[in-house]
Amino acid sequence: MGRRFDAQDVSSNAAAFGRAEAAAPARRRKAFQVVPDANTEIVGERASNAGVLLFSAVVLVVSFCAVLAVAGVLGGGVGVAGIVCALVLAVLATMSVHIAQQWEKVVVLRLGKFNRVSGPGLFWTLPVIEQNTMRVDGRVRVTTFGAEETLTADLVPLDVNAVLFWHVWDAKAACTEVGDFTRAVELAAQTALRDAIGRAGAAEVAIRREQLDRELKRALEEKVAPWGITVLSVEVRDILLPKELQEVMSLEAQAEQRKKARIILMEAEQDICEMMDDMGDTYAKNDAALRLRAMHLLYESVRETGGTVVVPSSFSEGFGDVLGDHAKDVLGGTAGK
Repeated sequence: MGRRFDAQDVSSNAAAFGRAEAAAPARRRKAFQVVPDANTEIVGERASNAGVLLFSAVVLVVSFCAVLAVAGVLGGGVGVAGIVCALVLAVLATMSVHIAQQWEKVVVLRLGKFNRVSGPGLFWTLPVIEQNTMRVDGRVRVTTFGAEETLTADLVPLDVNAVLFWHVWDAKAACTEVGDFTRAVELAAQTALRDAIGRAGAAEVAIRREQLDRELKRALEEKVAPWGITVLSVEVRDILLPKELQEVMSLEAQAEQRKKARIILMEAEQDICEMMDDMGDTYAKNDAALRLRAMHLLYESVRETGGTVVVPSSFSEGFGDVLGDHAKDVLGGTAGK
């Protein structure tokens, strides 16, 4: 039974090791994935293109009815040929007139070559000859990206998440200079983040976030400027350190705080020593002041507790030069008791 249990143990461990090895490539692939862009729009506030579609449908119907009406007036009736012609002309009219939203820029190509950027509002194109190649959204976009298990300069793996704010200012360059500018911006941001982390130490990355933000923004601006894209800001959201490193950095921070506390305590002791030196010189020149200080210390020792202090007769005689006759009698009586 003992041998059978050991064999099962070995087989289960081997299976677990195999699953871990199989999962390792998946984790490595995950480390190079870009975090999907999160949709931050609230339902009800999301921009709609229903008006553009409705306008195209109205143009199609009105053009079709108008051509049928003209064919009926001129030809005395509407046949199959008239319906076909009306349908073709309505489709051409729909292809000629367009609407672009306030935030949209439309790149128009004529016979495959760049012709102009139209919009926003109503604009016209030549059917078949000109095409609306791309509608570019000019609003500010938010892209989340991250780098997982990225090694720093001191070989510490970090998980960093950041947010990129950007917008397209040149629709022509965004359409003609890069295939998929949204994907290109995401990958460029992730690459810049990995490069910035690799050039700095773990402590520097964790502490100097603003410097990392500025470095990422500068690197991305140089990369995406030829694509007609402007980087507004880059903000690092979260930096995850390994648990072991967190414990080490916590101990280091505690040691640093203890060091500062001891330095402050030593400075205070030095100040107190200098003050005591001055006080000693003063008391050496004035015995009455020294005796008054002794009386004050005696009073402070019993003030908080409200207790009774038994003063020896020799100690009370030390107050002879300071105390009055009545105080001497009281202290002497107390000492006698």
